[in-house]
Amino acid sequence: MNNTLKNSLESLRIQTEGMELSQSLAHLSILFPGKVTLSSSFSWEDQVLSHFVLEARLDIEIFTLDTGRLFPETYSVWSKTNERYHAKIKAYYPKDYEVEQYVSEKGPNAFYNSVADRKACCFIRKVEPLKRALKNKSIWITGLRAEHSLERNDLQILEWDEGNSIIKYNPLLNTTTDDLKKVIRENNIPYNPLHDKGFVSIGCAPCTRAILEGEDFRAGRWWWEENTKKECGLHAR
Repeated sequence: MNNTLKNSLESLRIQTEGMELSQSLAHLSILFPGKVTLSSSFSWEDQVLSHFVLEARLDIEIFTLDTGRLFPETYSVWSKTNERYHAKIKAYYPKDYEVEQYVSEKGPNAFYNSVADRKACCFIRKVEPLKRALKNKSIWITGLRAEHSLERNDLQILEWDEGNSIIKYNPLLNTTTDDLKKVIRENNIPYNPLHDKGFVSIGCAPCTRAILEGEDFRAGRWWWEENTKKECGLHAR
């Protein structure tokens, strides 16, 4: 099955080339019924994608990873999204015994101690739940944008994710922040108010801050670490 799915990539690229976002989402949902899923952190990007999915009632599941340490504003926009679209966005949680063991052994804020401890926390709270969310799915829709990180400049709109054995669809890869704001404004889409306070990439509360003028997009994530590959492992390649 995985080889068949992987071999269909080029055909999918040809089929979706030139399609509007709403068309490509609908096309994939028809080609892979019950097998397409959208991950949401309730960011600008994910809210735009969710809008097109939910407005058209597409056969695409939307899920989020509730790490247990999200901002109150994130839970608020989650609730508003469910209410606005009469939706039930599915939540995946870390395994409680793994969180208990990590916190008991290392402490509640051990992710500040080292990159290894931070990545261990990310794995427990995000990476492992993601694998459960993607199980038995064929297409994973993400809100990844090249503008967010130099590490993402070589991504493709449709690509094979070897770690999760799934086709990853990054339809907003070349979209600008201004483009997203325009869509949100024109469609009155609920969004996280932290974006208006300088937060670009919004994850767990202890690991996210607003960026200053002139700072890199990823400066607001794990700012105490060296400015190298600031990824949590969800999009490891």
